[in-house]
Amino acid sequence: MDFLPHLRRELDAFRACLDGDLSASIESCGDWTLRDLAEHLGGSNLWAAKAVTEKRGDFVPPAAPRDPAGLREWFDAASQTLLAALDVDPAAEAWTFHPPATAGFWQRRRCVEALLHRWDAERATGTARPLDPELAGEGVAEVFEVMAPRQIVRGRAQSPDHALRLVASDIGRSWTYGPGAPVAELSGRAEDLVLMVWGRMPSDDEVFGWAGDRSAGRRVLTGPLTA
Repeated sequence: MDFLPHLRRELDAFRACLDGDLSASIESCGDWTLRDLAEHLGGSNLWAAKAVTEKRGDFVPPAAPRDPAGLREWFDAASQTLLAALDVDPAAEAWTFHPPATAGFWQRRRCVEALLHRWDAERATGTARPLDPELAGEGVAEVFEVMAPRQIVRGRAQSPDHALRLVASDIGRSWTYGPGAPVAELSGRAEDLVLMVWGRMPSDDEVFGWAGDRSAGRRVLTGPLTA
């Protein structure tokens, strides 16, 4: 996937939300407001840009301005900095917090981050729109390839005892997480699956279909899968 066009669209969509009420509550992010979310996304964009351009993970981004106009300008500048940093060969060396140590890691990572937080922001402002299904599928893949293994390495989660298969019915992709043959299968649209594995939708929502040992499958998802 060519992630940069997706990243630009998601960042632009998030930015449009900043013309609204910055005190709006972000239900999926604890006690954060939209302003807090903007500072988080803009700051982590600057951090990721340094990971690519300077191959370092210790950069501390500056605080965002408090006034709304300044915040919007700061966010715009952070987005442009990130897009410029990521406009490189995906195989280019970069600092990352999990293999592979490439710019391609960040191209996907920042795309998924922007996708999820665009959804958060639009939901808070009452303007929620669908998620791109192919990009949503990449968000599911990233959980099982990067985030869940990282949680295990950091001692925050245990390796699953058995495997669960997730099927994105709208894009023809599937993922198996855990050892051995899957004991259960969970199916749904890619959009719903990515929201579920990233903690924004319960696995028992009626939009999902289950087959096999549902209880065992749900235990695989307890993780925690992401930070």
